[in-house]
Amino acid sequence: MKSHGKLSSKDTDCFSSSCCCSLVHSCSEQANSIEKMKFEDLLLEIDGFGRFQILILFILCLPRINLPMHFLLHNFLAATPSHHCAIPQQEAFVNLTMEEVLLISIPREPDGTFRSCEMFSQPQFHLLLNSSLQPENNSIIQHCQHGWVYDHSQFTSTIATQWDLVCEQRGLNQATATFFFIGVTMGAVVFGYLSDSMLAITRTLTGVALSGVSLIVLPLGMEWVDVQHRTFSGILTSIFWSIGNMLLAMVAYLVREWHWLLVAVTGPCLLSIVCLWWVPESARWLIANGKVKQAHRHLLRCARMNGRKDFAFSPEALRRMATDKKPGRSYSYISLFRTPVLRKISLCSGAVWFGVAFSYYGMSMNLTGFGLNMYLSQFVFGVIEIPAKMIMYVLVNRVGRRQSQAWALILTGLCIGANVIIPKPFTSLRSVVAVMGKGFSEAAFTTVFLYTSELYPTVLRQNGMGYTSFVARLGGALAPLVYLLDEVWKSLPEVTYCGVAVCCGSVAFLLPETLNVRLPEGIEDVEKAKAKGPPQLGGPEGMPLQALLK
Repeated sequence: MKSHGKLSSKDTDCFSSSCCCSLVHSCSEQANSIEKMKFEDLLLEIDGFGRFQILILFILCLPRINLPMHFLLHNFLAATPSHHCAIPQQEAFVNLTMEEVLLISIPREPDGTFRSCEMFSQPQFHLLLNSSLQPENNSIIQHCQHGWVYDHSQFTSTIATQWDLVCEQRGLNQATATFFFIGVTMGAVVFGYLSDSMLAITRTLTGVALSGVSLIVLPLGMEWVDVQHRTFSGILTSIFWSIGNMLLAMVAYLVREWHWLLVAVTGPCLLSIVCLWWVPESARWLIANGKVKQAHRHLLRCARMNGRKDFAFSPEALRRMATDKKPGRSYSYISLFRTPVLRKISLCSGAVWFGVAFSYYGMSMNLTGFGLNMYLSQFVFGVIEIPAKMIMYVLVNRVGRRQSQAWALILTGLCIGANVIIPKPFTSLRSVVAVMGKGFSEAAFTTVFLYTSELYPTVLRQNGMGYTSFVARLGGALAPLVYLLDEVWKSLPEVTYCGVAVCCGSVAFLLPETLNVRLPEGIEDVEKAKAKGPPQLGGPEGMPLQALLK
């Protein structure tokens, strides 16, 4: 048998060279694989829904309770109780009861109630003999000359009663809600002649601050959870909005004076500020914007809290994951309209957000239009939102985001339109339809937050949410002013809400579906998604993520 001799130096060099090339090739493949990794893969390794994520969601839910207490505070802060013209005392009234004084001083509506904004220029004593003979001569009817008398059985005071924001000044009362939604200091100018202009300043600045909170809370929570729990986290934070709705009804019922009511709902904002201070920045956003060290610190904290203490990776691995290959590059709102797919998403989502906010606040600020007590209406509207959210939790995972969004908004409009047709005496039926419409409206609002945060890439998510939130605030600002159209036609406000909701709901059909699709991280992910199809979950090339990081 032939014995094996030693390898020659030439053979040894060839073997060493081959091993080195193989190692370099392997390292190159590993680096390429890490570059192809997405943040969703990283979340799976550190537990995408562990103690860390649950704590973040809980902290973010506390500010969420406070939001509707301000967004819908106008219902009680600016409520207009029953009122009529103040009648100056005269000697001829000495032997008359208050009911008789009103009878000869104020004309009646066809339903027999006294008019709120008009009075007789002279007392009509003949009406004491036959009150059914209302004067047909309009020349003896004039606007209130001596102020108004308000019914204080329900409200001790509101801004409407304190500054007589009724009748000709009714538009200014509705404008207080507009000041809040727009969040500009113009309110102080318009209300400058009032004795307490601090109200307008307070409401506009509060609107600016809370719009920022509403813009941050949901995306920040969703960017820390994995795909499987994304819908759950969105619905959970949304439920706390409904809890805030119900709490507002109870707080307003207990506090009937508008100054103290404003203090009662503003005080908890301090707790919300403290809560937000402890929430870490989104690691997904930090990586996409090149802030790798800060992201690395938050991810290690997340891994330790979730019990993944053996999970270790370097900032260099995160740096390879960064989507933005140009560290100095910045994005603005203009970036939302530069590329074709993003342009379509931005235009369509803007229309949907406008319709959602316009119809939601249109219904939420009409608590007296459905035959229920104001406080009961506010509480019921809050209660109905919770089952609506539960149903949407199932629907968005079964039929998808797009169909759920479109039909929820369209059905909202149809319910509003139905109450235009249903006669006023059918108060029970009107109330049921209104509650159903409020449920659909909340379902549309719940879905649009979740849906929009999934449509935009990480590098533009806050810009996208900021843009759509701005459009929604326009809808919210216009919603209370639309009620002034009832002077043209009594049902015109409801017809307007109905038409806008149905049209904007139909626009949602033009948006792409995001069910079970990982969050896009760069603009190229959005633009190429149509050609390549939705990205699949998991590590690149089927490799375990942990293997890529070792």
